[in-house]
Amino acid sequence: MMVRTQIYLTEKERDQLAMLAEASGKKQSELIRNAVDVFIYQSSHDHRNAVLKEASGVWQHRADLPDFTELRKTLDRT
Repeated sequence: MMVRTQIYLTEKERDQLAMLAEASGKKQSELIRNAVDVFIYQSSHDHRNAVLKEASGVWQHRADLPDFTELRKTLDRT
């Protein structure tokens, strides 16, 4: 179900949105809904977890990093 919502855009935003709509062959309302969907997804917990999972192990094969286990031992308080 769609709910009608009004928004205020600057003239520049309106003009650029109109150009994007014309270039893509989509309606302005569709572009706005897509932008809102992307914003909601990027702000979500699922997106954060996906980014963290993708970054996991990114330094795994680097040879220029110290041995963190040994480094940690030197920093432990005893």
